[in-house]
Amino acid sequence: MSLKEELLQDMKTAMKAKEAGKTALSVIRMVRNSIRNTEINGKCELDDAGVAAVIAKEMKQRKESLAEFEKAGRTDLADQTKAEMAVLEKYMPKQLTEDEVAQIVRDTIAGQDASSLKMGDVMKLVMPKVKGKADGKVVSQTVKKILQNK
Repeated sequence: MSLKEELLQDMKTAMKAKEAGKTALSVIRMVRNSIRNTEINGKCELDDAGVAAVIAKEMKQRKESLAEFEKAGRTDLADQTKAEMAVLEKYMPKQLTEDEVAQIVRDTIAGQDASSLKMGDVMKLVMPKVKGKADGKVVSQTVKKILQNK
């Protein structure tokens, strides 16, 4: 079952759940609208990788919002955002741990001329390998740490 079909099935389930599925329903509708807008703007049908990228973008927006809400002391909005993130996590691919990201970075650097590598060069090589499976910020910090230790 594709991600789009899974979203549609879960939306129907959330509708039937009435009050209990309210948060899930609103999040799924928001994601489906984002997917639809992306398809309209790109004039193409998104595959599972494209849908996963849209979901990752939605998750990133919520993480940024959560940080702002917590900084401002808005626990009500922070709790709501956490609930939305819990719904989105179901559709995200399994995230890599920091150790797994570090190993991918080390393997990538090992295949290159280590003396001339810069941060941007390593990021260009690593990001396609971890796309959707790791946050760019974590990858960036890991690359920076490993390059400083070389």
